[in-house]
Amino acid sequence: MKKVFVSGCYDLLHSGHVEFFRQAAQYGDLYVGIGSDETILHYKNHKTLYKEHERLYMVKAIRYVKDAFINAGSGIMDFIPTVDFLKPDILVVNEDGDSIEKRQFCESRGIEYIVLKRTPSEGLEAHSSTALKNQLSQIPTRLDHAGTWIDQPYVSCFAPGWAITISLEPTFEIRERCGLSTSTRNMIKKIWPMRLPEMEPEQLAKLVFCFENDPERSDGIVSGAQDSIGICMPGLVRHYYDKRYWPLKIETCKDETVLRWLEDHLVMIPMEPRKPGCSVVEGKDITEAKVKALAKAADDCWEAIMNKDLKRFAEAYKASFDAQVAMFPAMIQGSVQQYFNRYSVMEGVMAWKMPGAGAGGYLACVVEDAKRFAEDHPEAIRLTIRRP
Repeated sequence: MKKVFVSGCYDLLHSGHVEFFRQAAQYGDLYVGIGSDETILHYKNHKTLYKEHERLYMVKAIRYVKDAFINAGSGIMDFIPTVDFLKPDILVVNEDGDSIEKRQFCESRGIEYIVLKRTPSEGLEAHSSTALKNQLSQIPTRLDHAGTWIDQPYVSCFAPGWAITISLEPTFEIRERCGLSTSTRNMIKKIWPMRLPEMEPEQLAKLVFCFENDPERSDGIVSGAQDSIGICMPGLVRHYYDKRYWPLKIETCKDETVLRWLEDHLVMIPMEPRKPGCSVVEGKDITEAKVKALAKAADDCWEAIMNKDLKRFAEAYKASFDAQVAMFPAMIQGSVQQYFNRYSVMEGVMAWKMPGAGAGGYLACVVEDAKRFAEDHPEAIRLTIRRP
């Protein structure tokens, strides 16, 4: 009998996990690696609901599981020591867990790699840990399109310009250190753990900005206003900066045809999170010409969106990212280049960038058809823009 291995956190254990185990066990004796409390704390930046030995007990009690172990490694590949000990023949992941790193790892070890579609057991509703978490908290996140970094005065002092963001419903797992304003989002949860309060969005954004940027902060870092604005203000928003932390003016697009058009042409691809301790501002090279290129790309991006001109939108989207990297080359570190190489040549991909400060997290792509691309590439995440 072949040895089959799967790995995960299994903190909010549900019927979807059991069905995944059942399907994986059809390939042989099933062994499960479980993320340790320490790994989850550092990788996802939150404590587990159940301690690792409780999770181990519950997983071992499932009849499809031959045996289970607490993984001794760290990060997204924390199962490597378990695999080296167990020496499985097959590694199984669901479509959300598929990654280049896992594929390459299996190739290097001669392990068969199988990706299963996420399907519920007959007669049951589909469940996921992400969906369960979203039922507990509905705090949105944000995706920046163009012009970001201009919200820092040390950038806008060279030339003024707009930053463009969209507020996103949390319909997917919002991973930490991945360029989606999780630090600001976590600050919000300290005040409103479940959902944003009912108040005027711009005033709410300013309140969050002031709360996060407490003058007593010892690190001296001021989080850009585009984070709080992008989270708190629904729809598509652009905000204009000129040597100040807070924008001089804010414009919002709530046109349903524009928002749906964006949803039809945007996807995100999960990558490795930004490594702890990495600094994207080291080696920065900010000049007037580079900041003006960033500002122009944001202008072009907004105009293209308003006209629903996909070709020009893609060009401006990529131009904005190129301008960011020209000023902050450390945005591209580690394994991110292999994602650029893989997805930039895929059919249907027109432009790409990393959200936020980069150096890992997600690859945000402009595509010809988001629905079709997600059907062809199960790892792709479709986005839902938060409406007013």
